[in-house]
Amino acid sequence: MGCKINIHRKGILAMLSLLIFLSFVNRATAQITKKEKQALLDIYYKTNGENWTNKWDLAKSETTWYGVKIENNHVVEINLFKNNLSGTLPESIADLKHLTHLEVAFNLISGVLPQSITKLERIKVLRLEMNRFKGKLPSNVGDLKNLEELSIFNNFMLGAIPESLGTLQNIKIINLSSNNFKGEIPNSLGQLETLETLGLFGNLLEGEIPAEIGNLSNLKELVLANNNLGGAIPMEIGQLSSLQVLQLQNNKFESFKGLKFINRKEMLAFDHDGGNLDFDLDNLEKDRSRMADTKFEDDDVDN
Repeated sequence: MGCKINIHRKGILAMLSLLIFLSFVNRATAQITKKEKQALLDIYYKTNGENWTNKWDLAKSETTWYGVKIENNHVVEINLFKNNLSGTLPESIADLKHLTHLEVAFNLISGVLPQSITKLERIKVLRLEMNRFKGKLPSNVGDLKNLEELSIFNNFMLGAIPESLGTLQNIKIINLSSNNFKGEIPNSLGQLETLETLGLFGNLLEGEIPAEIGNLSNLKELVLANNNLGGAIPMEIGQLSSLQVLQLQNNKFESFKGLKFINRKEMLAFDHDGGNLDFDLDNLEKDRSRMADTKFEDDDVDN
């Protein structure tokens, strides 16, 4: 009996070893479509791949290329964080239809965002911060229905913040800080029930804070400092029951009465420069404070 059990166990182990080996071989020989490979090559050439910190060996399989993750013969992730990319992103990036993560932060990429980027329907994380992007955020950015994180801080983006952002029902993080966005904060952002961080620091925004912002029950960070916002702080801001960080300094607000209704006990950081306030804020429990300044200067950038 014991001999039969040992033989059975050896058979199972042999089968597992074979499956592991086949899995390894499959990964090693995986081939993406011609369109996807060409899109990767376009990214490489358009962003001066020869000067990257971690280069791709184009003579080897794309499965070996730095920062590229392939599953089921499709590119699902590209992570080229701080890899000395320059140049521009190609329109053919839209051919990476299975892409869920695109991380190219802390590089020197310039030019406008390719309009085709809004065709990446499976994208969840789009991190473009600390580059030299300019131009407008595509008005149909709301087409990225699966998007959970949109980070473009510290670029040279301009124009209005698209209303379509308000349709991103899975979004948790929006950080558009330190750009040149102008106009008003879209009322549509008040529809983002999953939103936890809204960073609009250091732009050219004006008008009042939309009362609809009060609908964001999961919002933890609201960073609006260094804009041209005015009017009265809406009383609805007191409905932000999860709020921990609120930064309003360096704006043109006329009344801070709405701040009476904020959840003081949960606040980790509260910054304002109200001057001669029309009520006393000294009773706010803000024994801990931090700054969320995402402004980085680059005097050499030609925008």
